[in-house]
Amino acid sequence: MPVLNRIAEFGPEMTAWRRHLHAHPELGFDCGETAAFIVARLREMGVDEIHEGIGRTGVVAIIEGQGGPGATIGLRADMDALPITETTGRDYASTVPGRMHACGHDGHVTMLMGAAKYLAETRRFSGRVALIFQPAEEDGGGGLAMVQDGMMERFAIGEVYGIHNSPNTPFGHFHTSPGALMAAVDTVWVRLTGRGGHGATPHDTIDPIPAAIGMIGALQTVVSRNLNPIEELVVSVTQVHAGTASNIIPEEAWFCATVRSFTPEVRELAKRRIHEIVEGHAAAYGVTAAIDYDWGYPPTVNHPAQAAFAAGVAREVSGEAAVVDDAPKEMGAEDFSYMLEARPGAYLFMGTGPGAGLHHPMFDFNDEAAPVGASFFARLVERALPL
Repeated sequence: MPVLNRIAEFGPEMTAWRRHLHAHPELGFDCGETAAFIVARLREMGVDEIHEGIGRTGVVAIIEGQGGPGATIGLRADMDALPITETTGRDYASTVPGRMHACGHDGHVTMLMGAAKYLAETRRFSGRVALIFQPAEEDGGGGLAMVQDGMMERFAIGEVYGIHNSPNTPFGHFHTSPGALMAAVDTVWVRLTGRGGHGATPHDTIDPIPAAIGMIGALQTVVSRNLNPIEELVVSVTQVHAGTASNIIPEEAWFCATVRSFTPEVRELAKRRIHEIVEGHAAAYGVTAAIDYDWGYPPTVNHPAQAAFAAGVAREVSGEAAVVDDAPKEMGAEDFSYMLEARPGAYLFMGTGPGAGLHHPMFDFNDEAAPVGASFFARLVERALPL
């Protein structure tokens, strides 16, 4: 696998960076220490500009190519961790109880820092590279916050690219596709209020539990009976809460669902039908329903020309047989979608070999994969902005 030789040489340094980040996870927008670590390393590398506090704790660093003026390519890595208790037992495991890098964002940062070190040394490109270190991908929409802070206009970013690690995909293999790659994600909370009372006298109560059960069952008909079968939609109820004791009919019950889709039309259909089902069942059961419908991340939609270009770069790094450029859609979601709404670009997955899956307490990023991702980023810049 043709990892760039110079990047391979500082592979051990990249491992040290990644393990430091792994041991010190931060959540959401509270990525101040992570950003400070990144900024310190970037200063050591001699990048041309460092801009902090974009999207609250985001960082954008600029490297100028030796070929003079030209376009600006954005490369993005997410910084935040997850509220999970780590069980790997590694000597570099999380030092913060209840937090860990269970999605490999520590690896993503390391890959981009590795590319930054190489590009700052060699500068074999024209134009500029904007290194984007983003907070709050898991929750909060840090990508949107950075876009709303004017990042694209401020740094004249013309195209933007990102990678996500993919455990249990063959090591060094890449997959992507033009068009929709990942789904939009919306979240709905439904709180039902009835009249509580003694479990022995249900006729004196208005029980919210049967209402919740009826609603949850009926929500499955949104996909099975309201959606064209050739469209894609997931409606999954993920939380149900009610009651405190065996002999009490509760006053309230609530449940939560995640809704995944790819088009605005299906997204609107799901919202409308969920409201109709909940409100209709509430009237039938005599309860009051309060619905909080949160529009989340939009679908991650690759631009065809940029997806094809990125796949070609991946083939240079990993070989023809290791790249799939027509991968099926995934129902996961990504707030890199906001950056792709703002600028042309592409998102890819990179295999890291066998291991625990994403968001698992035994997950650990494969350090051997960092030079592969860094080589991809560096080669992409050299191909997109040739001397």
